[in-house]
Amino acid sequence: MPTITLLSPETFAGAVDGLADVLADGVASGASLGFLQPFGHEAAAAWWHTRRPALDDGTLRVWAARTPEGVVGTVSLALEPRANGRHRAEIVKLMVHRKARGRGLARRLLSTAERAAREAGVTLLLLDTESDSAAELLYATTGWTRFGTVPAYATDPTGALRDCSFFYKALTPA
Repeated sequence: MPTITLLSPETFAGAVDGLADVLADGVASGASLGFLQPFGHEAAAAWWHTRRPALDDGTLRVWAARTPEGVVGTVSLALEPRANGRHRAEIVKLMVHRKARGRGLARRLLSTAERAAREAGVTLLLLDTESDSAAELLYATTGWTRFGTVPAYATDPTGALRDCSFFYKALTPA
């Protein structure tokens, strides 16, 4: 069973290589994660490096799920920095490497981020995902409420337009 750990600014750099593997694998497997093919490890690592300032200033929290072989999953929690939105946050980049799928890791990662949001005083979580995807089923079966679908909102890695479903989850304070 993978171990899930919150990455600190100090441990983030050492995890980027594994996080990049997970992101590149997700794009290669067709997940609509915001990137177009070709998209390899180097581009994925470069993207993760752009996340460092948000991690440093505390508006982004990143967890890595690791096995002895390395990082096999991740989830991030983007906290709202504006005063009128500090009660809400967004779940972003929940990804599980193909070699680790089908064992409940996505649910564990999601639960980890939800728990951390609650502990941070967040009372409203938001996310979006490709409609009719395995991810959409995950959110629909873990207490999230779909509040809309936008046709042709984003492209998949091949450039094909895909509908996107938007979800929210109300949290009770810790």
